[in-house]
Amino acid sequence: MSHAQLRCIPSTLAHLESLLTTTSRSPSPSLRHTTQLHAHLLTTNTLPDPILHTKLLNLYSTLNLPHQSLLLFRSQLLPFRPNIVTWTSLISHLSRHPLQSLRLFSLLLTFPRPRPNPFTFSAVLPACAATDNPLHGLQVHSLALKHGVLADAYVATALVDMYAKCADMASSEALFDEMPHRSLVSWNALIVGSLRNRDYDKAIDTFRDLVIDGGRPAETPDQVSFSSVLSACANSGALGFGRRVHGHAVKLGAETRAYVANSLIDMYTKCWRLEEAREVFDSNVEDRDIVAWNVMMMGWVQTDRFVEACRCFCAAVRRPGIRPDEASFSTVLQASSGIASWGLGASIHGQVIKTGNAAVRSLGSPLITMYAKCGSLEDACRSFEERKGDHNVVSWTAMIAAFEQHGHGDKVIELFEEMRGEGIEPDYVTFVSVLSACSHNGLVDQGFKYLNSMLEVYKMAPGSEHYACIVDMLGRAGRLDKAKRFIDEMPIQPDASVWGALLGACRNCGDLELGEKVAHRLFEIEPDNPGNYVLLSNMYAYHGRLEEAKEMRRLMGANGVRKETGCSWIDMKDKTYVFTVHDQSHSRTEEMYGMLRRLKDLVKEKGYVADTRFAINDIGEYKEEGLWYHSERLALAFGLISMPVGAPVLIKKNLRTCVDCHAVMKLVSEILGRDIVLRDTRRYHRFSGGSCSCGDYW
Repeated sequence: MSHAQLRCIPSTLAHLESLLTTTSRSPSPSLRHTTQLHAHLLTTNTLPDPILHTKLLNLYSTLNLPHQSLLLFRSQLLPFRPNIVTWTSLISHLSRHPLQSLRLFSLLLTFPRPRPNPFTFSAVLPACAATDNPLHGLQVHSLALKHGVLADAYVATALVDMYAKCADMASSEALFDEMPHRSLVSWNALIVGSLRNRDYDKAIDTFRDLVIDGGRPAETPDQVSFSSVLSACANSGALGFGRRVHGHAVKLGAETRAYVANSLIDMYTKCWRLEEAREVFDSNVEDRDIVAWNVMMMGWVQTDRFVEACRCFCAAVRRPGIRPDEASFSTVLQASSGIASWGLGASIHGQVIKTGNAAVRSLGSPLITMYAKCGSLEDACRSFEERKGDHNVVSWTAMIAAFEQHGHGDKVIELFEEMRGEGIEPDYVTFVSVLSACSHNGLVDQGFKYLNSMLEVYKMAPGSEHYACIVDMLGRAGRLDKAKRFIDEMPIQPDASVWGALLGACRNCGDLELGEKVAHRLFEIEPDNPGNYVLLSNMYAYHGRLEEAKEMRRLMGANGVRKETGCSWIDMKDKTYVFTVHDQSHSRTEEMYGMLRRLKDLVKEKGYVADTRFAINDIGEYKEEGLWYHSERLALAFGLISMPVGAPVLIKKNLRTCVDCHAVMKLVSEILGRDIVLRDTRRYHRFSGGSCSCGDYW
């Protein structure tokens, strides 16, 4: 709109009011148009009109320009004497700038007229909640009492909400209980407040009271009620009550509304009921928004069903009107990391760039993690360097973890010190990676130095994961007695991760007596973990106590504990090839087995002797012949016959690789002059020239 156009507009109050209303309702009102209107009101001397003045104030507030709003307001304060509607409107609009909203409210109190009314108090209370100072809310509460407006339902509800947001649930509940008439907004304020403060049982109980004590139309649960209580059920694992809420939503016809449907999907996925989540998702085909797709994808990721998550993402982007957002990309990048698919991850990265999300900070860390877990430390470093100058502790930690997973302990320490030099404080997760690097690189003194710095420098209490790293570090250094004393002196109760680290240390040091005690402690803590049974069984086999080793396997079966079937896979030309031990299902099986026979002859010439120390009988995979056809070796053979000569071979495995396979991979890398990268559940092993990046510690 030009000045010429403005001059053509009749300067009647009705026309100007209509023009201001139209501009404010625009999807994206511009500052330029607003300032032109402001100038026109000044030149036509119509600015003092209360309605026009208030609408112009609202327009500046809509543009999120608090400074201009306050200047305009103050310029008309003395000659104009705004009424309470104008004061309240500006106080409300300034709630995104809480201190300015509170200052304006304080200014209002200096005048004898107009007096703040219930709407004014309702408008300023959200600003109190947004500040870090709880005294603001207490002061406004006292003023509300002084002005006699506490009985007003809007004020009481705003106070309930304010105290909940300030984490003072006792005051929030007390005010709620004193309310003579509770609207649905009041009920929702208490439910949401309980949820925000992680009092999930209180949120559920309040919803139950709402449904039981309700009856009036105003107290029928709405989308906010349903989505909030379902979130409480999701976070507390209250599947039974969540299903009852689902039934109530169906009864009221609310289950297809976006917020409710998305909350139902989230509740079922967090309670590990993926099929029920899928039913809700599939029943709402027409009204699915990107949030629904994101929640479903996250459900697949949280239950380690990464392939389904990737398929869900691909289906979403093919839907008309569905545009992936940063949450979509973050989730599917996690899924790509889970299946270690570099091709898929790189394709997702391309879509991130194409959709204009390349500079989104929250995607920096998932990209780094994805490339690192897909075996490309170079691409992870490139993603990190591209965002130089825009890093936070999350992206620094992702890069530190990438170096740690790939066995570069020196780079972990170097990057950690560089991060501190940039003035960024490490967090809980950062220290886990740093201490793990110290463990795998034998840096005992530095490990204790960093552990102590958590308390002394950063006032951060170490957790079980940190203590487990120290136990593992001492075990790898052969200091088993010190590791046991360290656990005995821990300030917190050791959990399964700490005892598991000690059991691994017992295996490495060959201490069967202590290993038995630790394993039986673990059987009590986590009776369903097959890894503990297998580890003790292998220790028995190593010491020649084969009957006890077999007994451990029988005990697993008796307790209903099943060892996960080992498999390895390799990606090639946008396809994934999966292998199990002695697998003969592949179309190129004959070539693969022929390659393995040739490799066997070559490594034997180098002095290879099969490591059968962990054999517990004379059949199956525990014979030398059985060892030779482990899944990772089949994947290696397939890679060698299928990939160009000299190209590195990247293999992924769902279990820890065995000692014998590790030795063979080292020899093959030396004999063929070929880099082999193997990702198991512990770390990345980069075999090159006869050695491994893990330094034979894994």
